[in-house]
Amino acid sequence: MKPVAETMPDPAAEGVAALSARLDAAAQTRLGRSLALFHVPTGGCGGCERELVALEGVVYDLERFGLRFVTSPRRADVLLATGPLTANLQEALAQSYAAMAEPKWVVAIGDCAVDGGVFKGSYAVHGGVGVAVPVDLLVRGCPPPPMEILSGLLSLLAANGPRQVRPRRRLE
Repeated sequence: MKPVAETMPDPAAEGVAALSARLDAAAQTRLGRSLALFHVPTGGCGGCERELVALEGVVYDLERFGLRFVTSPRRADVLLATGPLTANLQEALAQSYAAMAEPKWVVAIGDCAVDGGVFKGSYAVHGGVGVAVPVDLLVRGCPPPPMEILSGLLSLLAANGPRQVRPRRRLE
């Protein structure tokens, strides 16, 4: 009898080692320590959240790259937003962003966080998270695979620093 679940793909050892070395060097150069991540789910189906959980598992092991999740935005360097910006969670996102110390970055993970995705046009959705907070990095996908998220975080720490990809707009 075959197992019901598919086997997890092995990430290429060379790619993981290179990514780990580059991310560690970039984090040390930019911040002098590891990166603290704070996650704010702003609505959606939960697919992107599952990919973030996979980053903490044994296959990807986020902490070996010098990245770790924290439970308070006051301790975070990077705010990871998933899902479309819903009316109910807009204030929570804005408060989390305001509580973060400088330097701080916002990463929109998934198509819904970028522009509302499949929920665009709903009465309860204002669009992507860039409507409420400035976004420094977009990681597209529905949902994006964990290696894409890791690569995105690496590009955020690149020598040129974060890039503004969405204009700073706020809902009135």
